[in-house]
Amino acid sequence: MSESRGLAGLRSRLLRDAHVLWFAARDPRTPFAAKLVGGLVAAYAFSPIDLIPDFVPVLGLLDDLILVPLGLALALRLIPSRLAAEFRAAAEAAVARPVSRTGAIVVGMLWLFVAAVVVAQFVSLRYW
Repeated sequence: MSESRGLAGLRSRLLRDAHVLWFAARDPRTPFAAKLVGGLVAAYAFSPIDLIPDFVPVLGLLDDLILVPLGLALALRLIPSRLAAEFRAAAEAAVARPVSRTGAIVVGMLWLFVAAVVVAQFVSLRYW
């Protein structure tokens, strides 16, 4: 199976389309309807509440696998083609940027340290 046809290709297209909507939502030239549909799709995708609960075998995940890509496609159709091409180019550049796992670990460790200091301060103040 080629990269563009397999699950990896689908994943990369969905990731790119999500980036396109991110850029579109932040641009004042994007029509309100596209921003609204994109926002609703994002809210549904990240919401813990689904039409069919995830614990229902197969159907629970199937609604996410169908509704989110369809919502992305609808929102993308509402963006004028000239703008969509511009956002798509920016999204492909953003997806192509390297990700630093080491940097993510360092930042995560820093946040854990800050949280530990805050907790220690809270505990020491509580027992005074």
